[in-house]
Amino acid sequence: MRNPIRSSLDAALPEAVSSQLWVGEEPLIQIASDLIREGAAGRHLVVVTRHRVLVHRDDYSLTIVPLDDVISVRTETLVGGGCLEIGRREAPPIRIPCSASMLGTFSSVARGIDRLRHGEPLPLEPDRVQLRCERCGRLLPEKNDICPACIRRRVVFGRVAAYLSPYKGLILVHFAITVMITVAGLLPPAIMGRIIDRVLAPQDATQHDVSDRLRWLIVYVLALVGLRVLGWGLEWSNARIVAWLAAQVTADIRSQLYRRLEMLALRFYDNRDVAAVTSRITSDASTLQDFLIRGLPNLLINGLTVIGILAVMLSISVPLTLAVLLPVPIVWVWALLFWGRMTALFHRWSQAGARFASQLSESLSGIREVKAFGQQGREIARFAAHNASVFERTVDTARNRVVLVATMGIVTGTGVLAFWLIGGLKVVHGTLTLGALVAFYNYVLLFYNPLQWFGQFSDWMTRAFTGAQRIFDILDTSPEDYGNPESASMPRIRGHISFRDATFGYDKSQPVVHGLTFEVLPGQMLGIVGKSGAGKTTTVHLLCRFYDVDRGCVEIDGIDIRKIQLEDVRRHIGIVLQEPILFSGTIADNISYGKPGSSLAEIIEAAKIANAHPFILTKPEGYDTEVGEGGKRLSVGERQRVAIARAVLHNPRILILDEATSSVDALSEKAIHEALRSLAKGRTTFVIAHRVSTLAHADRLIVLDRGRIRETGTYDELIAGRGILHRLVQLQEEPPRAAAARA
Repeated sequence: MRNPIRSSLDAALPEAVSSQLWVGEEPLIQIASDLIREGAAGRHLVVVTRHRVLVHRDDYSLTIVPLDDVISVRTETLVGGGCLEIGRREAPPIRIPCSASMLGTFSSVARGIDRLRHGEPLPLEPDRVQLRCERCGRLLPEKNDICPACIRRRVVFGRVAAYLSPYKGLILVHFAITVMITVAGLLPPAIMGRIIDRVLAPQDATQHDVSDRLRWLIVYVLALVGLRVLGWGLEWSNARIVAWLAAQVTADIRSQLYRRLEMLALRFYDNRDVAAVTSRITSDASTLQDFLIRGLPNLLINGLTVIGILAVMLSISVPLTLAVLLPVPIVWVWALLFWGRMTALFHRWSQAGARFASQLSESLSGIREVKAFGQQGREIARFAAHNASVFERTVDTARNRVVLVATMGIVTGTGVLAFWLIGGLKVVHGTLTLGALVAFYNYVLLFYNPLQWFGQFSDWMTRAFTGAQRIFDILDTSPEDYGNPESASMPRIRGHISFRDATFGYDKSQPVVHGLTFEVLPGQMLGIVGKSGAGKTTTVHLLCRFYDVDRGCVEIDGIDIRKIQLEDVRRHIGIVLQEPILFSGTIADNISYGKPGSSLAEIIEAAKIANAHPFILTKPEGYDTEVGEGGKRLSVGERQRVAIARAVLHNPRILILDEATSSVDALSEKAIHEALRSLAKGRTTFVIAHRVSTLAHADRLIVLDRGRIRETGTYDELIAGRGILHRLVQLQEEPPRAAAARA
């Protein structure tokens, strides 16, 4: 991918900038904004070298900031645009405005400056929204999507064909049967010609040879019947082979795609719609399967048919063959002219379908919220809009396809007219028999059908290859580094956790947590406190290595977790999230999810610790109760206790409870906390709780505010210090009216 913050390095710098560069000082980042102030078009140039930031403004002024004086760099989203803000040590920050379309690029600039000021290299992958194809400039059907017009069809075809290689024997059988089908399809016109010349209108016909003509008629008719039966049998066998082969190859691709989706990092899913990702496995894979079942076999059959027909027609009459071939170049040119248009249309149709499916899934998944807020009419209107979009795209695509097919039919009709004119003259002059003319005409009909099919095949192939490329885009995405041979194996850990200057942002130019530095000794319980958005959940996600820190490190037993086998890191961690997810199956299946094969006694013991056992016994089927999709047959509190039992049975050395008791009643919460205190003995435990008072038993607390540690100590120490924690406790304990008055 082309890097936008380096894309203009070859452009000439203004004299005011170039004259200020030291000898040997090279620009590493060079970017021009498109606004000079809010809403006003103009140009500010930002140039970054290894040691300095130079900002050349539209009024020709130049500001130079040494990187050592840069204390912060970030992007800020504003109405209709944004800005790049460079904080300076002893001067006001520099603000460079930009439009919304450039905000993603300036995020990469901020990230680059931040890396340079910390002495880090600059291997940047820009976090930006791509709306146009970088290769051809066309508007993409969907942001950050592939460009259908720039798909390398040979490469995609080669990759699809590679999935057929394990089934070479079956493919050879398929090819042999296809050749026989082609030969069987070429013989009937020749036989019909023989029927006319030898039976119906022989040139030397006499009365006494009627019996001979009838005998030949029976022979030819039986031959036609035999060819029809043979062709049917061959097509039936071939269809079975192709159906199995295409389904198997598609299943292989789906399996590989799903495995890759399971192994991808969470960052992959952060900015993607789950319904759109799901469509890769369903819609795109089905389109590819349809192409493999009908497209490729017909391509082979029609290709062999065209070659065979040309050979036969040339043997009958070269002039007639040339007359028939006259429209062929026009047909090909016409199909090529439509190629790009149909490619874009099919891709837009596909994207409209994906958005339609996404809206439908979202609306039905949130049907309770829709009804609770009385928004059925709004959702029906949204559905109608997406449905109309699919309708318009479908009609637009169908209309253009009809134009293509109809035009090709008109062009090929000229070849038929030329055939009758030239062929008729030949029959009149006695240089061609009537049977040969009829046979040739049947071959013409057989010849033009594949040609018209080839014209539509391009559209068919475009849809299939577009879907295949979307699949390959996911398969080509680098997975998490499971099985990295350079990573250390840690089958056992003590649970000593260290955060050392850990900084991370989902958009790397806007860190969520800054310079986190703290330690948790084995067996200790750490409470993490802070307002919503303070970075509490992000902190424990870094420990689970759902994301890697941008700077600094997180260590387990003194080893950077990036140097430990990822499977080992997560094997030692049990986590209960604020919104637990259960899987379709029984309660017992969900509790034993992290430890398959657990005995019922182990499952019950874990449920007792999580205070889930009593409510499970009230269910008619007990531990065999089906929880439904996402656990919808259980209450929120019941789901949370099952999730806690799942973490208990996992028996981790590191336990993470992220608002784990936020949805249970006070009595259950007290019982769970008592059980968790005994469970936490000998384990390193991280607890995030919305009610701060429940963390009084923690060994230590850290208080986060805007991603930074503002306070640390025991609960009593922090309360006595009357700081942030003290204010949070007061707000939670005082009556609602007093809290509202204070606000």
